[in-house]
Amino acid sequence: MSVLASESRTRTGSLAWLLVLGIVLAAINLRTAVTSVGPLLDQLAAALGMSSVGTGLLTTLPVLAFATVGAVTPTLARRVGEHRLLLLALIALGAGLLVRSLVESAPVFLLSSAVALSGGAVGNVLIPTLIKRHFPARTGTMTTVYTVALAVGTMLAASATVPIERASGDWHIALGVWAALAAVAALPWLALLRTEPERDTGRRDAGLRRLARSKLAWMVAIYFGTQSMIAYIMFGWLATILTDSGYTTGQAGLVLGVFTALNIPVSILVPVVASRFRDQRPVVVALVVFYAVGFLGLWLAPASTAMVWVTLVAVGMGSFPLALMMLALRTRTPETTAALSAFGQSAGYLIAGAGPLLVGVLHQMTGGWALPYALIFAVLVAQLLTGLYAGRERYLEDEAGLPECTDEVDSRHLSRR
Repeated sequence: MSVLASESRTRTGSLAWLLVLGIVLAAINLRTAVTSVGPLLDQLAAALGMSSVGTGLLTTLPVLAFATVGAVTPTLARRVGEHRLLLLALIALGAGLLVRSLVESAPVFLLSSAVALSGGAVGNVLIPTLIKRHFPARTGTMTTVYTVALAVGTMLAASATVPIERASGDWHIALGVWAALAAVAALPWLALLRTEPERDTGRRDAGLRRLARSKLAWMVAIYFGTQSMIAYIMFGWLATILTDSGYTTGQAGLVLGVFTALNIPVSILVPVVASRFRDQRPVVVALVVFYAVGFLGLWLAPASTAMVWVTLVAVGMGSFPLALMMLALRTRTPETTAALSAFGQSAGYLIAGAGPLLVGVLHQMTGGWALPYALIFAVLVAQLLTGLYAGRERYLEDEAGLPECTDEVDSRHLSRR
């Protein structure tokens, strides 16, 4: 019996490590379709004969894909299976990246980009669900692993695409490299197909319509949306803010690179700290304070001190891993986590997508940055208020009209929390 128990533990341990590897590799790929295009956008537009409408659509596609495809992911997961669906998502991601790296047609490039981004959107929703299902007692640790891998992939595609293009002399190769990375990420999920979790198709689901009547779901969604909006504004406008303050393009790019790199240690620290508390409201407040001080410094302090304030804003960006943690911490079961992940991210990305556009409009109207900064502080107020509600220890299942956690599987998950 002891030999059998030892073999069972070995199999369980091997499965856990394979799941961790699969989550890490998938997370590294979720933003490559987005951040590999930005550095080559002007070159791509010229090579493909893409109009300003086309480039505008290309930069808007991530928000559209994350919002729409993310919304239907829980339904697809129930029908197909979580492991199978993530494998299919990675295949779609890789295929979309490969096709767009080979074509010379703007419409085909946009269509294949949409396919790739749809694969990333599915992963956005599925990975928090898989963490809740397979690692219910280690939500904080696995969220740290997930967000760090996501940050590494984001930075890698943003920073390496141009050097690859310069070394190869061909933008097709620079974009095609990321398709190969997606193919590698699919391999663990091929092995994990045999461990597909059982699906209870008869279970009453916390669908999007029910969640639309939930105050907690909306607070999580708005918190997620406000932190994403700040991130989009920073990535889209920080370099312009700095050049308007007297920085050269190269100096502004360096500061933006440091800002992006700081997301990695912040993604490690914030979930570790937040998971030590049942109530995440103190962490919400602390991150908003870092944001507020950083933006005040960027707005009012001498331009020469910008790196100090950018660093503080980067710490505030820890609201992203915190928002991802809330998807699991505010639910009791993987099924409800999936529904909240879909609802929160879909609504959140729609909210976030308006941020860079509003900043551009306000800056163009006034020729300065006072109104854009006023917008940012209004967003921070919304982030604080919604975070204070969503950060309190409570569960979505406890709200009226949502599924109760009464079956044997759910009880087992509760006992392991």
